[in-house]
Amino acid sequence: MVKKHKVVVIGGGFGGLTLVQKLAHEPVEILLIDRSNHHLFQPLLYQVATGGLSPANIAMPLRTLVSRQSNCRSILGEVSDVNIGRNEVVLTDGDHFEFDTLVVAAGAVTSYFNHPEWSENVVGLKSLDDAMKIRWRILSSFEKAERSPDPQEQMRLLTFVVVGGGPTGVEMAGAIAELSHHSMKNEFRNIKSESARIILVEGNSRPLSMFREDLSAKACKDLEILGVELRLGVQVKDVNSNEVELSNGEKISTNTVIWAAGVAGNPLGASIARATGVPLARGQRIPVEADCSVPGHPNIFVIGDLAAFIPQGETQTLPGVAPVAIQQAQYVSGLIHNRLIGNPPPPPFTYFDKGSMATIGRGRAIAQVGRFGMTGFLAWMAWLFIHVLLLVGFQNQLLVLTQWAVNFVTHNRGARVMGRQDAWKS
Repeated sequence: MVKKHKVVVIGGGFGGLTLVQKLAHEPVEILLIDRSNHHLFQPLLYQVATGGLSPANIAMPLRTLVSRQSNCRSILGEVSDVNIGRNEVVLTDGDHFEFDTLVVAAGAVTSYFNHPEWSENVVGLKSLDDAMKIRWRILSSFEKAERSPDPQEQMRLLTFVVVGGGPTGVEMAGAIAELSHHSMKNEFRNIKSESARIILVEGNSRPLSMFREDLSAKACKDLEILGVELRLGVQVKDVNSNEVELSNGEKISTNTVIWAAGVAGNPLGASIARATGVPLARGQRIPVEADCSVPGHPNIFVIGDLAAFIPQGETQTLPGVAPVAIQQAQYVSGLIHNRLIGNPPPPPFTYFDKGSMATIGRGRAIAQVGRFGMTGFLAWMAWLFIHVLLLVGFQNQLLVLTQWAVNFVTHNRGARVMGRQDAWKS
C-alpha cells in the first residue's frame, strides 16, 4: 500500500480552511490542528462585541466544515513546537504528528507595543472570548452607571476609548455610538445612554489611512455625526484601571478601553523561527520566499497574518488581511498539487488587491477599489453583500442577513446578552 503524502495544517482560519478545502480531491492525508473548535469570521467580531450578532452567527465548527472531506481529520490542540529533524509538530500536551508538508496559518495576536502590562486593563478583539469580554465590559458599564449616585463616576463609566483607527477601531467606535445613542435610548431611568462618550484614538493624522484622503475625511465626518470624538496624531502613553493617558498630556477617565491598534504574529512563530534558524521579521512574523515557503525549508509554508511576504519589486510586506491569506492558500494548494504529480512549480505568488471596505455605522461606509471610491449607503450595501457572501455556511449567511434586516428596521441590537459576571469580568 502506497503511503499517502501527509499534510499538516496549523490554524483553521481563512488561510488554513481554504487550503484544506482546495486539497479535498488530492491523494493526501490532511491533519487540521486548531486550538479552537471553530472557524471564525473575524471581520464581524465587533458586531458580536456590541450585541448586533450572536457568537454562533459568525462561527462554524471545523468538524462540520470538513465532515464530508474524507482525506481530512480535524483535531483540537495547540502546537507548541516544530521538530525539523523528525518532521513533526509537537502539541502542548506532548502529542506529536508527522508531516511531509507543513502549512502554518496560525494567525496573529494582539500587540500592545512593548507594554504587555496594559493587557490587564484593555481588551483586544481577536477571538469570540475577546468579543464577549468587550460586550460584558460595555454593558456592565451602563449597568454600573445606572446604579451609581456619583455624576463623575457615571461619566467615567459611560466613557469608552477605542485605540486604533484602522477598520476594526472605526467599526467598533461607530457600533458603540449606535448602541448607546440609539439601541439603548430610553432603557435606563437614572442615566441617559445617549450621553455616553466614545473616543477614538489614532496615532496617524487620519483614521483609515490605507484609503484615499477624501474617503478617510468622509469617514471622519460620519464618525463625528455619530457622536464619536476623534483624537488624531496622538499615541497612548499609559493605561490603568481608571484612565488612559495620551502622548499630548490628555488624561481620559474611563472604565473601558478597547485595543484595535496593532497585532503581532502568533507566538508559535518564535518556535518555528528557532527551529528553522530564520530570524523573525517586524511584528514577530516569519519571512517567507516567493512561494510562501520558509527559507531553506521547501516543505514548510507560512501563510496569512504570520507570514512576512514582500512582493517582488516592493519594500513593504503584504497586510495581514483575509484576502491575502485566502490567495496564499490557493497558491500553496496549487504548488502542492504540482509537486504530487511531478509538474514544475507555479510562478511566484502574486497578490491581487480587490480593494478595501470599512463600515462606520448604519448606512455609512467607504470602499476603494484601485482609484475608484464609494461612500454612503451604496458602499454600506456593498459591504453588507460582500460580508454575507464571505461567511462560511448557508445557515450563518441566512441568520446574519435576517438579524441585520431586523436591526436596520428596529435600531435594536437583540443579542445583548452579557453572560455571568464571573465569566467575563476580566
